[in-house]
Amino acid sequence: MTLNQTTMTDPAPPGDSLPKAVDAVEIKSPREENAIADDQAIDFVTLGMFIIDDIDLPPPLPPVKNILGGAGTFAAIGARLFSPPPDSSRTVGWIIDQGHDFPSDMTTLIESWSSSAHLRSTPDRATTRGWNGYGTTFQDSNRAFKYMTPKKRLTGKDLCPALLASRTFHLICGPNRCRELVTEISSLRRKLPQDDLPKPMFVWEPVPDLCVPGELLNVTNVLPLVDICSPNHSELASLMGDETGFLLPSGEVNTTAVERSVEQLLASMPLQSYTMVVRCGGAGCYIGKNGGRKRTGGERKRRKKPTANLHGGLQPDTDMEALFAGLLQDEDGSVAREEIEVDPGIEKWFPAYHDDELVEGDGGWETETEDGGEDEDGEETSEILGDEEQTPMVERVNPWQLEGEPENGATKEEAGSKFKVVDPTGGGNTFMGAMAIALARAKNLEEAAVWGSVAASFAIEQVGLPVLGADEEGNETWNGVRVGDRLNEFLERVGMAPKVAI
Repeated sequence: MTLNQTTMTDPAPPGDSLPKAVDAVEIKSPREENAIADDQAIDFVTLGMFIIDDIDLPPPLPPVKNILGGAGTFAAIGARLFSPPPDSSRTVGWIIDQGHDFPSDMTTLIESWSSSAHLRSTPDRATTRGWNGYGTTFQDSNRAFKYMTPKKRLTGKDLCPALLASRTFHLICGPNRCRELVTEISSLRRKLPQDDLPKPMFVWEPVPDLCVPGELLNVTNVLPLVDICSPNHSELASLMGDETGFLLPSGEVNTTAVERSVEQLLASMPLQSYTMVVRCGGAGCYIGKNGGRKRTGGERKRRKKPTANLHGGLQPDTDMEALFAGLLQDEDGSVAREEIEVDPGIEKWFPAYHDDELVEGDGGWETETEDGGEDEDGEETSEILGDEEQTPMVERVNPWQLEGEPENGATKEEAGSKFKVVDPTGGGNTFMGAMAIALARAKNLEEAAVWGSVAASFAIEQVGLPVLGADEEGNETWNGVRVGDRLNEFLERVGMAPKVAI
């Protein structure tokens, strides 16, 4: 059984003109007035946007219109994959701004996921729409993205009290805006009535347009404010001024270059602990975390320092040897040597769940990039295309099921069985959502990366989002697979103990 499979009807009105006032009322979500209860527990919130995508697939495949997309959407799905209803699904928070052209069947689909989605009616504007264009093949790195309508960014002030109290926040932006968001959210949280809120975790995806050497200092300066910084390997290469994209002549990821760059970034401020998670498509992901120092000799009572000599410091007759000996001795007269253990940190690779050749050399799992480029004032610089006549929404597409034949003379069945990866778009965002909610639920960094890899595998098996369904026993499935089963399989593959099924 599958919910809202394939295509849906109820097309949106074409053009820029606003609908009549009665139409604006009809698309208003019934949950708008009281979107999320203030006491709803939230584990994850994304400040990524919701975007409706049009995608021009590689020839001879036809274009696909009205695909649910956007970094916020994919990140929310990543968290939702590991959050079945009725309770866990509500801990996933995100915001959808519904313009005057928002298809009602999209509202139905979003609400079927039972997440804490704040659906906001904005009848004075069009829904944010984007165009994605491929090159000649899915492997072609010359992908393009343009906004078809003006975007509506999210800030901390858009978050209702329940979302502000989240355990984790997903940010996708440049370093300066990341600093602004972390500062704003932290300030707003202090105004909440709860006194026992734990310190939130911030996971940050730098946007590719601002992963340039000129932003390197800003990136290192914002690292103390976030818990995880996660570029893909081509973004990391661009940030470090490497024109190869960290790809070898064979098209494989240069893992040595990835490790070296992460080490350089972590060493930029060695007195603090940072975590880098680099997403490398078919090569998997690399975790780099610099260590710190921790006391291992148990708690030691501090010796009360002698009262300062108020009549002066050192005197001509001061016995310097006795002075320093006293500073180095405990109360019992033994030499005070605090035992320090150095945390070695983490340097570890995890494979991708799907390692099809299709994703090698494509710049890593692609992310829906929110900012589209920023100038110094943070204003958008992306090109806005004109509105086109809208078509019915498409939830999920496998290109091999569309009109047209695969390349190299393969049959559609052969191509579909050979390649599990269809479209890497949104895989990085989905990874981030799953990793963040794993951390919110007290999973360690390695297990959180496994959650991310498993979530990304569902996102890249089709054009668009994975499909929610149920098996014969009524258990929730995505793309016909139970998430817990795939997680346990992958945990065994990477040498970690399987967990209870989700």
